[in-house]
Amino acid sequence: MNYFWMTVILLVTGASAVKIDVSVMEGDSVTLYTDVTKTQDNKVQWYYNSGRIARITGDPNKTCTDVQCNEGNWRFRDRLHLDHQTGSLTIRNITDTDSGLYKLQIIIPSSSISGKIFNVTIHDVSAAERNEMKRKSVKEGESVTLDPGVMKNTNDLMTWYFNDICMTEITGDPRSSADVQCEDADERFRDRLKLDHQTGSLIITNINTADTGLYNLQISSSGFSIMRSFSVSVTAVPDSGMSKAVPDSGLSPAVVAGISAGGFLLVSAAAVIYSRRRRCRHWRQVM
Repeated sequence: MNYFWMTVILLVTGASAVKIDVSVMEGDSVTLYTDVTKTQDNKVQWYYNSGRIARITGDPNKTCTDVQCNEGNWRFRDRLHLDHQTGSLTIRNITDTDSGLYKLQIIIPSSSISGKIFNVTIHDVSAAERNEMKRKSVKEGESVTLDPGVMKNTNDLMTWYFNDICMTEITGDPRSSADVQCEDADERFRDRLKLDHQTGSLIITNINTADTGLYNLQISSSGFSIMRSFSVSVTAVPDSGMSKAVPDSGLSPAVVAGISAGGFLLVSAAAVIYSRRRRCRHWRQVM
């Protein structure tokens, strides 16, 4: 074992290392924060279990992620994103094989070394349950509930997005509500959002076809954030021709149909009576 790897082991297993537990659901994206604002003068390295998966140095040619760092290991298959300003690592579309220890090493020019251990675990949720939770199909005019399936921690910040536009957020402040939307929130949802401050669930009322799209929930905690996606499909409800004919009558389609049938019978009876009278007059003239 070389000295460098020994240094990493001592770093991440020592009493001074920061240990953070991260629990996610398969299909989520998770970002592991370094708490560094600028990496220009620092060396940041990420390890998954025993292999290096990302690195930032002062030399752009030595910056790498995934297979470039780990000699042909395709475990993450282009699912890693490295923030070159902070060194934070994002794992997209996480799978059950991605659980384990993610180790961060930061080397500062003053020779000080800091680091973190992220213990990432994946929720044991079946594919059917995930689809039921994350894929919603509703009819126009109905309400839909997007339930992340978690209990909100006191210090977590939960932010809901629709097609990457911020809708609303929940903080540890019990006074916050869905009525206090994000600064650049889409006005289409005004007065149609309800939030559960215990679970972070979002209810959209009186939904319409324009609300079809991708909804993302970002759960920001100390040291990491999770992005969970929900797909919502809204089906239009066509108006019947009968309802268009009498839009303001207040009568049910059955009553309207009955009235129409009665009117038809009256017209038919009148036509028969008129025809018979004409025939009588004709025969009288002939006689």
